[in-house]
Amino acid sequence: MKGWGSHAEAVDALAASYQAIAPGDPVRLAKRTSNLFRPRSGTDAPGLDVSGLDGVIAVNIPADSTADGSATADVQGMCTYEALVDELLPLGYIPQVVPQLRTITLGGAVTGLGIESTSFRSGLPHESVVEMDVLTGGGEVVSATPDGDHADLFHAFPNSYGSLGYATRLRIRLEKVPGFVNLRHVRFDDATSAAKTIGDIVEAGSYEGTRVDAIDGTAFEPGEIYLTLAAFTEEEAPTSDYAGQQIYYRSIQERDTDTLTMYDYLWRWDTDWFWCSGAFGAQNTWVRRVWPRRFRRSDVYHRLLALDARIGFSGVLDRVKRIPGHEKVIQDIEVPLEALPEFLSWFDAEIGMRPVWLCPLRATQVWPIYPLRPGETYVNVGFWGQVQVPAGSPPGLLNRRIEEKVHALGGHKSLYSEAFYDEETFDQMYGGDVLASVRARYDPDGRLSTLYEKAVRNS
Repeated sequence: MKGWGSHAEAVDALAASYQAIAPGDPVRLAKRTSNLFRPRSGTDAPGLDVSGLDGVIAVNIPADSTADGSATADVQGMCTYEALVDELLPLGYIPQVVPQLRTITLGGAVTGLGIESTSFRSGLPHESVVEMDVLTGGGEVVSATPDGDHADLFHAFPNSYGSLGYATRLRIRLEKVPGFVNLRHVRFDDATSAAKTIGDIVEAGSYEGTRVDAIDGTAFEPGEIYLTLAAFTEEEAPTSDYAGQQIYYRSIQERDTDTLTMYDYLWRWDTDWFWCSGAFGAQNTWVRRVWPRRFRRSDVYHRLLALDARIGFSGVLDRVKRIPGHEKVIQDIEVPLEALPEFLSWFDAEIGMRPVWLCPLRATQVWPIYPLRPGETYVNVGFWGQVQVPAGSPPGLLNRRIEEKVHALGGHKSLYSEAFYDEETFDQMYGGDVLASVRARYDPDGRLSTLYEKAVRNS
């Protein structure tokens, strides 16, 4: 662990790097990895020094702590969930929500939103935060809590994507967990039945008398939808290995039940980037045998995607195959549970991309920059790939249609990927008035880009 002394030194280095950036120059993090899927304006300006903010500072486990959320950890903003889990799991704990990809950082999941299969009972990652230190646009590090002097910053920070500052430290609640996870893959022939069952499980916390600790779903075809129900257990049993030759998402169709270690369950989607590793040949039997196990992970595929964007190899293939054009459709959206069947039906007809990922969630309170209604069940729908479009199609044709449909259904979409909203609509959906008020207090000179500039204008 880093310890408090090391953390203080890292914060000082960060503050010094901020002061070294000339007024008017862009303020960015100097980081090696990213889980964003939207372009950003290039710059040669130096970034913020976050090199020392990538670890766990302290773990706080009371002697009588069980599963009541009294155990906490103080974690630096650039600490990845992989590093965080490596510290916590040997102690029998994990964050209350662990996003699917190893290199998502805690600060990134809070300021940019994250989600996973425990979100139906624990909300989104920012809902387990009890305190955070933030480097603001004014160059000051402030400590924000839900009801302190900086409560306005605390509540506005989730989904702000660096437009309000950067988290240097977050104190989060932990969940005590056993060593294994039993899975049950339940098939449904239509989205209406799947949605009803999701609602029943969220309310009861169980399915057919068995406790459900985590739930997500995979829609392979309109008539082939699976809910994967997870029960955390101490009971040892033979476990599957989906970091080797077997592929997790295929197992959902192939077997009714399964058992994973807790560690493998947390990263079950990372090995093959859900199902997107197929685009790189990593699911081919022969390729997989020679593809080193340590390189079967999401950040490797992300770098390969960035390499293709630079050299344009996929564009060459399109021309060879005489494909008129492709549009990247990489999005996570949330719609109210009752709207899920309509959205999936529309998505099948208008976009036609499968599989898609389903993940129920409930917010515990109002968060103004991502205003989900507390206590209401939503379903995150994740879809990531390319769709063929006619030659000469306007930029963002399909993504714009998705935005319109999600908005019409009372939903929202995450902002890690491309967005095309006009500014007025964007401000209505993402708390524009609140953002403006908080920015005026913590970034009076406007040194940080606004959320609209970041998410839509890609600045």
